[in-house]
Amino acid sequence: MTDFRDTLRGIVAMLLCCLFFLINDTIVKAVADDLPIGEVLFIRSLIATAIVFAAVWRMGLLPSMRTQMSRFVVTRSICEGFATVVYLSGLVHLPIANASAISQGAPLAITAAGALVLGEFVGWRRWMSVVVGFFGILIIVRPGPEGFNSWALLPLLSVAFVTVRELSTRFIAPDTNSAVVTLTTQIMVTIACGLLSATEVWQAMTMMQFGLIVIAGLTCIFGVQFSVDAMRHGDISLVAQFRYSTIPFAIVLGWIIWGDVPDLLTLVGISIVVGSGIYIFYRERVRHQTLASRADPAV
Repeated sequence: MTDFRDTLRGIVAMLLCCLFFLINDTIVKAVADDLPIGEVLFIRSLIATAIVFAAVWRMGLLPSMRTQMSRFVVTRSICEGFATVVYLSGLVHLPIANASAISQGAPLAITAAGALVLGEFVGWRRWMSVVVGFFGILIIVRPGPEGFNSWALLPLLSVAFVTVRELSTRFIAPDTNSAVVTLTTQIMVTIACGLLSATEVWQAMTMMQFGLIVIAGLTCIFGVQFSVDAMRHGDISLVAQFRYSTIPFAIVLGWIIWGDVPDLLTLVGISIVVGSGIYIFYRERVRHQTLASRADPAV
């Protein structure tokens, strides 16, 4: 496969990843309008875990789970569980475009954490992009007496969990099977959602609501699979930029389903966050190309 076709495959996978996760978020938000969010998430997670468990069993990987388990796999899975619960709990009370835009602060936070925790080199341009990007998030959240919604703090908190999750992923042994990591993650997400649901009074659901939750579980699995595929094909710094396709999709869905139209300040904040993230990916691509040219004796 040529570099162009490989990168194109990665871009398509990223677009599909964003689409499936957005469908999942939309279904959860819609069903949680009538049912407790913990109940919805717990049932969705049980369905997803059962499907992944069956896949891992068919692959013959269950006996190797114990040997492949490490504290980094567990830490990653726990962070994913908390990130899922806090993000979707906030999403229920926010316009989907706002919650999605705030969650896009994760690449900014990961860039900063990579420099501060892992000692990765981050130039002044990328540091400025991180600062500007978080300023954009503040515009969306608006931590003041007017226009502030305290539920916006939950997607912001999920960014912290996602950052720790990604840092933990860096330390997972290369020979650890991704299916084992996925199953462990689903188990931890189910436990976290179960703890949340234990604080609620469950309500009877209709067959329509149950069917939608099943679809949400399936789209969540597809989203994870396409996210892995996206990161394994093509120029990562280019492919990753297409994660921001979530934002226009979310704006359109929010308008069609709930009649939510972002105001001017929110659109400005979204533009700043997206622009900062894309610029960070661009600078990362430039840095890798520069290092590659220096390492090539023919240049």
